[in-house]
Amino acid sequence: MDTLLGDAAERLFAQTCTPALLRAAEQGLPIDAAWQACEDAGFADALVPESQGGAGLVLADALPVAVAAGRHLCPYPIAQTMLARAWLAAIGQAPQARPAGAIAIAPYGLAMDGKRITGINVPWVRTAAHVLAEINGQAWLLPVQAGCVHHNGVHGSLDGEASWAMADAQCLGSGPALDTLAAVAYAGLMAGAMERVLDMTLAHANTRTQFGRAIGRFQAVQQQISVMAEQVWAARMGAQLAFQGRDGLPQALLAAVGKARASQAAPLVADIAHAVHGAMGITAEFDLQLYTRRLRDWRRAAGSESYWHERIGAHALASNASALDTVRTTLQGMA
Repeated sequence: MDTLLGDAAERLFAQTCTPALLRAAEQGLPIDAAWQACEDAGFADALVPESQGGAGLVLADALPVAVAAGRHLCPYPIAQTMLARAWLAAIGQAPQARPAGAIAIAPYGLAMDGKRITGINVPWVRTAAHVLAEINGQAWLLPVQAGCVHHNGVHGSLDGEASWAMADAQCLGSGPALDTLAAVAYAGLMAGAMERVLDMTLAHANTRTQFGRAIGRFQAVQQQISVMAEQVWAARMGAQLAFQGRDGLPQALLAAVGKARASQAAPLVADIAHAVHGAMGITAEFDLQLYTRRLRDWRRAAGSESYWHERIGAHALASNASALDTVRTTLQGMA
């Protein structure tokens, strides 16, 4: 299943989510056709039970889709949509009530402001159809078309300032914490993006020549790339931990470990990639900066490594066991 689903996602995203499409999305141009192709392929409902019209896959089966989405920088939140639709199914939302389109997950940053719900940096709001937000312990479904959305001023960001009238917002009540869902989605996306950055860096090092030979043959460059590779595969292993769960939903501690490890790796991978590429890597025409900007955004999204390390430590202290033992126990309980 891993190979079949991953290969299908890789082919689809390679055809429909090109760097040109991401640049168009950053400029506010529509990307409806690309999203529709993803929806038609069935990825959005991959984790929804078969009885509710989905594919009924387990969470681990969805990892290749999230990684492929990160590798191709899909400009819509497919990883979040898979998890959000599984969450909506788990709380009992009927299939006919399921929101159409991509769903962003916003566990933080939105608040009640009089008769409106407002957020300064709402994730994916410029390309999603809905935002699944947590506000004061309650989940809210916010239709983007009904909101007032503005650019947040950050170059190339797909996040934005947004507000909604209370009449347009649907309160879904309390349920599993949304920050865990968001952490899992970003762990998968970051793992894929870092794999692509490593591929780009290796290709550049093997073709760029200096003093008559490829720069990848210099020991200093090889050492830097080896550090990058270590971080990339540690992030991939963290994502594999994060994508463990039951009924399409993740385990909180494993999600924390996965997001923390991916966020920890992101700046190191980005910095080494730019060091190897030199000034070329930061130019607007070169694709590397598309990836490294996303990695720095996603590092902080849904909590940076410091946030999740604190959560892991608090859990270990409360259980009177080391974090490693707690993770091992969690995985054994799922076997």
